[in-house]
Amino acid sequence: MRRLTLPKGSWTFFRQWLRNPARTAAVTPSGRDLAAAMVAALPEGARRVIELGGGTGAITRALLARGILGRELMVLELNEELHAHLRTRFPQVRIVLGDARDLVQLATADGWLADGPADAIVSGLGFLSMPRATQREILQASFDCLRDGGRFLQFTYGPQSPVAAEVVEELGLEVERGEFVLLNVPPATVYVFSRRA
Repeated sequence: MRRLTLPKGSWTFFRQWLRNPARTAAVTPSGRDLAAAMVAALPEGARRVIELGGGTGAITRALLARGILGRELMVLELNEELHAHLRTRFPQVRIVLGDARDLVQLATADGWLADGPADAIVSGLGFLSMPRATQREILQASFDCLRDGGRFLQFTYGPQSPVAAEVVEELGLEVERGEFVLLNVPPATVYVFSRRA
């Protein structure tokens, strides 16, 4: 039987949670199994990806291992200490400091969108603790950066979709429940959001 182990960077992440639990949604960063489940939910042939809430880099590492090139990956992180950690750990990746509600402006200013829209956006943000207006702003900005048919991937520790049904309806989205990852600490479920045809 596999032992549960805390991911690399857990202490850095935990310190940020202690400082601001509302902003840092989890006590520990995502584990390898959750990162693998997120990457498995990418659309076929995905090569341009934005990650929201890079944390300590568990999902970033999995994206690079999957073959996403550093120049095709943009990681957005709001926390300054975690942002600095990511820049040191992944010098080949575009690591941007900022708020996901400002994603279009940040990706434009960075020059990332000049090469085309994203095939997928992978999010580790704490949607469950966000007001609906914030959920709406982040998802709207995200879909403004996605190509037609692109996917927004979000994991949650809750028993149902982390995005309010009203927000899903307002933005014309479809929601698909993905893999449940029992071995993550805590267990998590992947959700896939896309525009309705």
